Amino acid sequence: MIKAVHISKVYKNDGVETVALADVSFEIKKGEFVAIMGPSGSGKSTLMHILGALDSPTSGDYFLDGQNVGKMNQDDLAEVRNKKIGFIFQSYNLLPRTTALKNVILPMAYAGVPKKEREERAKKYLEMVGLGDRIMYLSNQLSGGQQQRVAIARGISMRPSILLADEPTGNIASTQAEEIMSIFKELNSQGHTIVMITHEPGIASHAQRIIHIKDGRIEA
Repeated sequence: MIKAVHISKVYKNDGVETVALADVSFEIKKGEFVAIMGPSGSGKSTLMHILGALDSPTSGDYFLDGQNVGKMNQDDLAEVRNKKIGFIFQSYNLLPRTTALKNVILPMAYAGVPKKEREERAKKYLEMVGLGDRIMYLSNQLSGGQQQRVAIARGISMRPSILLADEPTGNIASTQAEEIMSIFKELNSQGHTIVMITHEPGIASHAQRIIHIKDGRIEA
């Protein structure tokens, strides 16, 4: 599903080069649940941006579903982000005065999914994450853990090839974090490929495999 081949990322600012990633290679198979773990400044967020087709490597190749993402133009990249990748962020990125249902519907509306189908899908996925009785609540009326559940429902609404979760439990209490991880494990058991960025060993332990990254390189 994912193949990173000798990926490096170098940022240049006023003539000064900063190496964020250095010769990173790994593969993730379809249906795996993988955590990418490392301290702040290790390069894991840069790697997440590349995996999410939000940034391009300075050198090396990134293949998603057999396609070389680095060779795509901006229109192709936008289509990949919309149809193949489900994003779940630490900050939820929900519209605050909009219902949970509409927050989940939004990406499907942009993608041109028929109205009846997108409403059915949104209700189905909100029920799946335990929010069937909260679909008409505004997102700012929900707890942090509930908002993250809405974000998960939105992330899977387009039935993406992979789910990318960037510190998905960073802003919620530990009991809620365990509930969120239970949802990820259930989604994974249904066949979803999940890649999760985290700096927390307890959260990473829920994954089937952990890629440790430090100073822009894979340690283990």
